[in-house]
Amino acid sequence: MTTTVLVAGATGDLGSRISRELLHHDVRLRVLTRPGSSTAAERFGDDPRVEIVTADYADHDALMAAASGADVVVSAVSGLRPVIVDAQRALLAAAVAAGVPRFLPSDYSADYRRLTPGTNRNLELRREFAADLDAAPIQATSVLGGMFTELLAGQAPLILRDRKRVLYWSSADQVLDVTTKDDTARTVALVALDADAPRVVEVAGDRITARQVAGLATELSGDTFRLQWAGTTGTLSAMAAVGRRLSSNPGETFPAWQGMQYFVSMFSGEAALRHVDNDRYGRQTWTPARDILAPWLATTRS
Repeated sequence: MTTTVLVAGATGDLGSRISRELLHHDVRLRVLTRPGSSTAAERFGDDPRVEIVTADYADHDALMAAASGADVVVSAVSGLRPVIVDAQRALLAAAVAAGVPRFLPSDYSADYRRLTPGTNRNLELRREFAADLDAAPIQATSVLGGMFTELLAGQAPLILRDRKRVLYWSSADQVLDVTTKDDTARTVALVALDADAPRVVEVAGDRITARQVAGLATELSGDTFRLQWAGTTGTLSAMAAVGRRLSSNPGETFPAWQGMQYFVSMFSGEAALRHVDNDRYGRQTWTPARDILAPWLATTRS
């Protein structure tokens, strides 16, 4: 039976990947876009399998009409409180009112459920919305995959390529969960089509320590990468708090201090995945950190 999937945030980086993966299956893809935006039409307008629906998140009736008849709503929106909490609350209310059976929130992250309050702004927004989702009369599934593996190649300050160092906080042997965006998108599509999916599906494309990253970087680059202790997670958390107070742009989604908070969550072990089930949908091909780091580190070779 064909499944009708409404995707919010379908034109974003991850949302477009999720939409692409969904179209590999027997689905009717419905893409939610805001009034006045032409991005969805430019990206999906020529595909007869895709229906573009328009609604402002402040317009409950329009959102409800957009969700009407859908079997599942997949949220891939990105942002801070106005998006992760407020817009998703509006989308959830519309989905419930329209009788949509299932809802996938825009999590796609490390496990936020055990975080110490005040240690990770972005993940705690997801936890706040999760409480609303748990209270709603709808079947929900969150997909958790740790950090996006692509961030290791320069964006996340773990590997200092020019200095031949790999940073770590507290322990170089803390396991870090990472999953590529494409592997995450494939998982989300499979979960969206799984009417029996549990409340949380955990996957990890790779599970690697800072010590293993240093060894991998050495092997791939031909240079010796050494571990460098950068302090404790408590120290890093304090630095992030200072950075947050001094920030000139509190509305920035991924400032440097938020990156620090993410590493606090990962290196403390609080955000570690505990029930990884990579085989829930049969044997999948998972992209290891090696494949992401190899082309980036190759440029360090003499």
